[in-house]
Amino acid sequence: MKSQQEVYNDLICYTLSLGDKEFIHQHVVDAYAAQRADMKTKPVTITFALVGLYLYLQKNYNGRHVQLAHVEMAKRKRQWPIFCLPEYRGNITAADVLNAEPGAEREEMIRKWCLSVWDAYKQNHEVVANLVKNSLRK
Repeated sequence: MKSQQEVYNDLICYTLSLGDKEFIHQHVVDAYAAQRADMKTKPVTITFALVGLYLYLQKNYNGRHVQLAHVEMAKRKRQWPIFCLPEYRGNITAADVLNAEPGAEREEMIRKWCLSVWDAYKQNHEVVANLVKNSLRK
């Protein structure tokens, strides 16, 4: 049986091989980072993961636009917020995504995974929304 890290590695190899202009790979990176975060995870990692999920699911950004937002946020030095890490992180994992048929079915499963993880962080949604509002140029 493969570890979560090995499954994730297989999944990111798949998404990187797509070469899609929407860059769905970014959503996989963000979902995994938020789902697997622990007390040792750097605040910037959790922040960028949650911002990425917010922009994708609430503002309809594609992965390429999320990536550009991350770059813009990284240009300014700041202290990143400390988020409350929920015990439950969603009912979908990278393994569930990888088990879906490649193509449209797997892409839909990536979206469901992102939603599952984002919903688990509901107590942090307002902080993320305010951070985006104050960090990104309109």
